Amino acid sequence: MKRNIYFLITISTLVFWSSCRKDFEFDLSSGNLEFLKDTVYLDTVFSNIGSSTYNLKVYNNSNNDIVIPNVRLSQGQNSMYRLNVDGQTGSGAISGKEFENVEILAKDSMFIFIETTINIQTLVSSETQFLYTDAIEFDTGSSLQKVELVTLVKDAVFIYPQRFLNSEGDYITETLTFDVDGDGMDDETSIKGRFLDDSELTFTNDKPYVVYGYAAVNDGKTLTIEAGARVHFHSNSGLLVTSGGSINAQGTLSADENLMEGEIIFEGDRLEPGFSDVPGQWQTIWLFNGSTNNIFDHVTIKNSTVGLLSEGNQDDVLKLNITNTQIYNSSNFGILGRATSINAENLVINNSGQSSFAGTFGGRYNVVHSTLANYWNNSFRQFPSVLLNNYLVDADNVTFTNPLEEANFTNTIIYGNDNPELLLDKDNDDTFNFKFTNCLIRFNDSSNNFTGDQYDFDNVALYENVVFNEDPEFLEPYLNKLQIPDGSPAEGFGIVSGNLFSDILGTMRTTPRDLGAYESIVFED
Repeated sequence: MKRNIYFLITISTLVFWSSCRKDFEFDLSSGNLEFLKDTVYLDTVFSNIGSSTYNLKVYNNSNNDIVIPNVRLSQGQNSMYRLNVDGQTGSGAISGKEFENVEILAKDSMFIFIETTINIQTLVSSETQFLYTDAIEFDTGSSLQKVELVTLVKDAVFIYPQRFLNSEGDYITETLTFDVDGDGMDDETSIKGRFLDDSELTFTNDKPYVVYGYAAVNDGKTLTIEAGARVHFHSNSGLLVTSGGSINAQGTLSADENLMEGEIIFEGDRLEPGFSDVPGQWQTIWLFNGSTNNIFDHVTIKNSTVGLLSEGNQDDVLKLNITNTQIYNSSNFGILGRATSINAENLVINNSGQSSFAGTFGGRYNVVHSTLANYWNNSFRQFPSVLLNNYLVDADNVTFTNPLEEANFTNTIIYGNDNPELLLDKDNDDTFNFKFTNCLIRFNDSSNNFTGDQYDFDNVALYENVVFNEDPEFLEPYLNKLQIPDGSPAEGFGIVSGNLFSDILGTMRTTPRDLGAYESIVFED
């Protein structure tokens, strides 16, 4: 009984107290709102691709709870922006355009979240980019405050697979069909994408390209990518070159290394600065078994899962030739070779979730004047900068070997933030030929975990004039700046080798040669 009396007294007190409060009496806003910013820039987006979500903080610094009769976009229902005001989607015919009676407590604030998806063709048909603007209006009837919205929209050439309605009424996405196993018969695959038409086999530098799914190059066809072209990939997308196909991506040396106007760039389709160095935004450039004459020169590949995946044709010297190329921020591998042939010079790879350069299941690899580094800074990685092996293990735990016919690394830096940065995983049942000549390698096996004749560093037939564990003193390796300074252990340690007489930036090489893809420079303080 006593407990019930206490309960009734407590409830009565709360009711009386709440009836005296003015928390639910809101005054009309006098137009004295304050904002975290007076203009919200939504960065650059491609036409028809949604932006990231941006936010605006709105402050009520008065001592009164206020109500704003109307918060809306200046262009109303026709605006290409959409808003979410403190979790509310709005009251208009189209959500996210207009809001009524928005309340803010005294000395409090609220968030407005802003997104956009813009079709540039509805704005202007003759331009490749357009500055789209609007404003958020805070209208009290007697006063009007505004916050401007600005977005740069780029037009692009979009390449995507078709969608079909099946007999069950569900949409399915077109998948690739081609000769996967080399038996001369086309095989069904689950790879979403389509083969490029003949009219699409030249990527120009007029507009960026945006690829959804895999854009594939068919047997007997060559995809030519012009200098200065920009190719962007949506999530789970990439390029695939099938048997008999080729890719010819030849950029040019840019006068300004920061502008990179002649460089060909492969990256994701999110243009906001926050995505500029995020790994794993798209999948890979896949050079399938049987593809040939694949050329990459003055190219940047960034933010993929695997930068370049090359399979098969280890006796084909034209399989993959890659020069003056940078590969950064790959969530798995920068370059992954499987029983293949790769010739590389002035190649730079850095920041890979596993290995920067992996030559697996045998093959032929000739790498000259390259910088193969790995300063992956997200978490622990399992593999070193460079991995070589001559076997694979299938799903049934059966081991298959294939000869590593040659793996020659000359005037190359192999370094990173782990140790060691070289793994030679040899199966003694097959050939394992390699040689490092005038290289700088990080390898310190203080615990003697690495055994076998492949780690006999005194054997000049395998390691000729190689220096170990000397820091090359990269400029800013975590930011993919891998130039070396004058006085670096890599300066003047090389020999005359390769087909190029200048480094990746076009600087003429001196004699004796510097190691890596860059000639040494004087670092500015």
